[in-house]
Formats: sequence, structure tokens, C-alpha cells
Amino acid sequence: MIRTDEFVEAATSHATSTAFAALIWWVVPVVLVSIAIGYVLWTSKFKDKFDNETNRSVNKFHLFQQTLREPNSEH
Repeated sequence: MIRTDEFVEAATSHATSTAFAALIWWVVPVVLVSIAIGYVLWTSKFKDKFDNETNRSVNKFHLFQQTLREPNSEH
């Protein structure tokens, strides 16, 4: 026969695990949506800056390649 304190402990344990499972089902999506919103805001705010730096770097690389292809007329 189950004693009363064992029954209460089992019920409390089940309630705690149920509450924890419910918390996980709310916390995980909220955290993921927050991360997604943060990523979108971050990329929209800094996208132009990174694009400009990338274009500048690519343009410098193309100039470097052109100097290797062209004959050296200045020196």
C-alpha cells in the first residue's frame, strides 16, 4: 500500500516535470524567435557596411590582378 507522503512526493514530482515540459515548450520558441529577430535587425542595420567593405576589397583585388597582367610602363 502506498503511504500518503510517497503519493504526495510522486504527485509533486509529476507536476514539476509537467511544469518543466510546459516551460520548455514556451521558452525554446520564444528564445529562437528572439534570436531570429535579433539576426534580422543586425543584418539589416549592418548589411550596407559589410557590402561596401566587401566591394572595396574585391575592387582592390581586381586592381592588383590588373597590375600583374599589364606591362610595367611606369617603372
